[in-house]
Amino acid sequence: MQQDKIVVGLDIGTTKICALVGRKNEFGKLEILGMGKAVSEGVVRGIVSNIDKTVDAIKRAIRQAEEQSGINIGIVNVGIAGQHIKSLQHNGSITRASQDSEITQEDVMRLTNDMYRLVTPPGSEIIHVMPQDYKVDYEEGIMDPVGMSGVRLEGNFHIITAQSTAINNINKCVTKAGLEIDNLILEPLASSMSVLSDEEKEAGVALIDIGGGTTDLAIFKDGIIRHAAVLPFGGNIITSDIKQGCMVMQNQAEQLKVKFGKAIAEEASEYEIVSIPGLRDRAPKEISLKNLAYIIEARMEEILELVYAEIQRTGFEKGLAAGIVLTGGGSQLQNLVQLTEYITGMDTRIGYPNEHLGKSRIEAVKSPMYATTVGLVLAGYRSLDDRGGRQQYDEYTMTRPHEASVRQNTQPVTPQNQQPQQPAKPEQPKQPSKAAGFFRDILSRTKGLLIDDFDDKQY
Repeated sequence: MQQDKIVVGLDIGTTKICALVGRKNEFGKLEILGMGKAVSEGVVRGIVSNIDKTVDAIKRAIRQAEEQSGINIGIVNVGIAGQHIKSLQHNGSITRASQDSEITQEDVMRLTNDMYRLVTPPGSEIIHVMPQDYKVDYEEGIMDPVGMSGVRLEGNFHIITAQSTAINNINKCVTKAGLEIDNLILEPLASSMSVLSDEEKEAGVALIDIGGGTTDLAIFKDGIIRHAAVLPFGGNIITSDIKQGCMVMQNQAEQLKVKFGKAIAEEASEYEIVSIPGLRDRAPKEISLKNLAYIIEARMEEILELVYAEIQRTGFEKGLAAGIVLTGGGSQLQNLVQLTEYITGMDTRIGYPNEHLGKSRIEAVKSPMYATTVGLVLAGYRSLDDRGGRQQYDEYTMTRPHEASVRQNTQPVTPQNQQPQQPAKPEQPKQPSKAAGFFRDILSRTKGLLIDDFDDKQY
C-alpha cells in the first residue's frame, strides 16, 4: 500500500535548503509529516560552491524535518538545477531477431538504455532519458509499442545532461550529511509534477519556476515534455538591483521586494513612502514605492524576455493552448501575472502545489515556494510504484540511477531515555514485483556505464 511508504524530498536551492517528509493517505493525497528549512549559503545559481556550508545547511534542514515528523531520514530524492543543464533530442533504434514475436518491455528498455551510451561533451553526463514517441518498421507516431510486431524499433528521445562535477558535488554534500540519494531529478520536472494538470500537459503549457538563483523552464505538449532549460537569473538578482538602486542593506532589499514590490510600476503609488532604519547614528532612509517598482519591473522584463526567447527558439510558442504557469518563490511578486501576459501574449496563472496535498498541519507547504520540494516527494512515489505496461518506461522513470540500500524512511526518532510518542507500528517494506525486479536488474547491468565514480581527493 502506498500510504505505508514514506518519501523525503530535498531541495538544495540557492536561497534555501528544504526537506519535506511525505506520506500518501488513503485517498492518494500527499500528507506532509514534517518540513525542515535552512538558509543556503553554499549554493550559487543552483550549483554547490561551498561543500561544508551546504552540508551544514542540509543537516539543519533534515534535523528539523526529523523532529517534526518523528521519522529518522536516511534516503532522499534530490533536485538538480543550474545553467549547466542541457536539453537535446536524439533518435535511436534496435533490430529485433524475429518479426513475428511481439515487442516486449525488455525491447523498449534495451532501446532506452542504449541512449545512456551516447557520447556527451567532456565533463557532462546524462541524467534523464524521456521517450517522445516510437516507430515500428514503417509505422510512425506510436506512443506504446509493446505488443506490436516488427523487426526494427525506433524511438525519439528527449535527453537531459548535467555537469559531472555538479552531480558529484551534490552527491558529496548529501553523503557527508549522512544521507543517500534515491533519485536525482531535474527541478523543473519535479515542479511540473506538483503544479501542472494532465490536461495542461496535453494541451501544451510552459512552466516557469522562478527561484532564488535560477529560472527553470519546462515545455509540455501532447502530454510529453518537449524542452527543458535553466536560466542563471532569479529573485536574488532583483534583490541585488534593489540594494544598489536604493542604497540599502541586502536583508532590507529582500524585505522591500517581498512586502512592497510590484512587477508593474504603473500599479505603484507615487505618494507611498517606506522608511528604512538608517545605519548607526544616521537618519532613516525613505524609499519611494514607485521607484522600487521601476527597479523590479526592469529586471523582471529582462528575465521574462529571456524565457520567452527560449520558448520561441523551440518553436512551440504557437501551440501552447494552456499558456504559462508561474511557480517558485519569485512568482509571488505582485502583478507578475499581468506583466507575463503583456510580454508573452499568453494566458498565465500561478501554480500552487495544492492539488496533490491532503490535510496537513503545515500550511506553509502550499506556497509556490515549495512546489519543487513537493514535486520531489511525488517523484519519489513514482519511482516506488511497481509499474507495469507503459508506466514502466514513462518519462519520469528514465532517471539517472543512484545506489540506495533502502527506499523508505520508516525508523522513528526516539530521544534518549524517552518512549517514542508515535504508537504506530513500523511499516514493512513492500516486496518488489517481478517487473520491478527485472527493471532494477537491467539498470544494475548498465550502472557502470551510467554513473561516473568520483574521488574525494579531487575536491
